[in-house]
Amino acid sequence: MRRALFGRLNLFWPMGKRLFDICSSFVVLALIWPFMLIVALIVAFSSRGGVFFTQARVGRNEKEFKLFKFRTMRKDSEEEGQLTIGGDDPRITGSGRFLRRFKLDELPQLFNVLGGSMSVVGPRPEVRKYTDLYTEEQRKVFAVRPGLTDYASIEYIAENELLGRSENPNRTYTEEVMPAKLKLNLQYIDERGFGTDLKIIFKTIGKIFS
Repeated sequence: MRRALFGRLNLFWPMGKRLFDICSSFVVLALIWPFMLIVALIVAFSSRGGVFFTQARVGRNEKEFKLFKFRTMRKDSEEEGQLTIGGDDPRITGSGRFLRRFKLDELPQLFNVLGGSMSVVGPRPEVRKYTDLYTEEQRKVFAVRPGLTDYASIEYIAENELLGRSENPNRTYTEEVMPAKLKLNLQYIDERGFGTDLKIIFKTIGKIFS
């Protein structure tokens, strides 16, 4: 019976997914805005540079959009590189380490979901520097909205630590991590549906708190 129910929901999911994104992001933002305000104040007073970090990412149909995060690094740190190298990256602020550990820096992306540039579940959006390296097959990820989480986000939740152990982090990312993540992204696209999205959401929550 459960499989039949999910099967029916999957038929309507292409249309229902956007409604789910709007409703879920609005409800979560309405519930946690006092907490987000506290986080914003901590970020603002713990170091110079403003509360939010915005970065151009490549989304659906290869269109760029501004992705929002709570700032976790010193001002202008992106000029030193776009990859975060390990948990001890000297560019990360004291409050930033805590926010990153529990993925709290990602909360402002709920505004991206509400606005339509992102979805709750979907391939994580990448910067143009790396999407320019995609093969024709890998570019299929642009057929759907990027998301807050997906299979790759769960599998590589400790990506920073992995890169921190590499002698050449950029090479490790482009030759090993990125292709593996894109393979999982394409798997999600093949399997996407209500049941898959629900499974990924609960797995992500469990992974963060484990």
